[in-house]
Amino acid sequence: MRKSPFSVANGSETSFASFPLTSASSIFTSPANFPSDFNSTFPLTDLSSNSTFRFPSAPIADGTFDFVTICFISGLILLSLLSFIFTFHLRLRSRQYPHLQNFNSLWTVRLLLVLFAFLWAFNEVFRLHLIPRKYNFPFLPTLTLNQQSNLCKVHVVLSLGLFEPGFLITLLFLVNVSIKTQSPSGIWAAIVVWPICLPLLVLQILCVFFSPLQEHIPKYMHSSSFLSIDLSGNKTVLCTYPLYSGILFGGFTVAYLLAFLFSCWRVISFVINRKIQVRLNLLATSFMIALPVQIVCLVLLPIWPAEDPIHGVAVLVMFLAVAWCVAVGEVTLVIKPIADAFVAGRACSCHWNPGAMLRRTDVGGGRVEERS
Repeated sequence: MRKSPFSVANGSETSFASFPLTSASSIFTSPANFPSDFNSTFPLTDLSSNSTFRFPSAPIADGTFDFVTICFISGLILLSLLSFIFTFHLRLRSRQYPHLQNFNSLWTVRLLLVLFAFLWAFNEVFRLHLIPRKYNFPFLPTLTLNQQSNLCKVHVVLSLGLFEPGFLITLLFLVNVSIKTQSPSGIWAAIVVWPICLPLLVLQILCVFFSPLQEHIPKYMHSSSFLSIDLSGNKTVLCTYPLYSGILFGGFTVAYLLAFLFSCWRVISFVINRKIQVRLNLLATSFMIALPVQIVCLVLLPIWPAEDPIHGVAVLVMFLAVAWCVAVGEVTLVIKPIADAFVAGRACSCHWNPGAMLRRTDVGGGRVEERS
């Protein structure tokens, strides 16, 4: 019968599937007990023995990183809500004004893009350190260690296997159809997005939940969480990213960036409008810089132990890189095009509606001026 991956000093065991990372040297050796002068400690267990050792944490740094993350998540959610409002407003206006129907042909695709962005931002909340702590949020139900561990696994799978890939593929679809003479139906977006995301989603599920060959590989390859115990005895599961997931998402990103760069080059060479060219250049530059930064951070996370502030900085940089891509994508492909459509729609309305312009008539020999 296989041992539980965690055991405490008194010999009892807790059923907890995930395993934390200590330091770069612990990958190859079984470390001894580490002295700690900090206020909180993290017990780890070597699978080859029943020994327990500790490493210090950085609660102040963790709180700062979480606060910054919450601020940017709130901004992304507000931006997504604004994009929803713009999309539905254009949808309603296009029913009243026929000249807006051409601008509204891709409203379902834009809606799918904004939905993926909103879900990705909301999903990032569940990996924060302050969420599972019942003494910070007493009104939330208390989660067991297994439930907290599974929550971290669900976060990794949804973030790197569905929400972010779905956002990227939908954005690429919008870029490609922007130069077509006839806009395809919004159903085509779902037909394109889901088959591409499904293989990556299945691989992420297999690697995170089932962890193939987990008995023969280092824990940082498949571990999505680690255990934290403070001096009061409060146990908390903190989320991280396994190296398996980073490698899988990195392969997807390399292929995506090649297709994205080619699509942007086609659109920029086709578009004459200078403002649109600037927007596309900003979009392409942002993605070509931010996505590689995210992959580098994912791959390098196991180098630093989980309690090291550098580990928190790497996670924060990775989050900010993706958040920048999401914000630029929503503004470039949702908000600005719809705002331009409203401006063009008003121009068409003034051109076709005589009541919107100055009218001069003679009534009983008198001159009357009327303005709508």
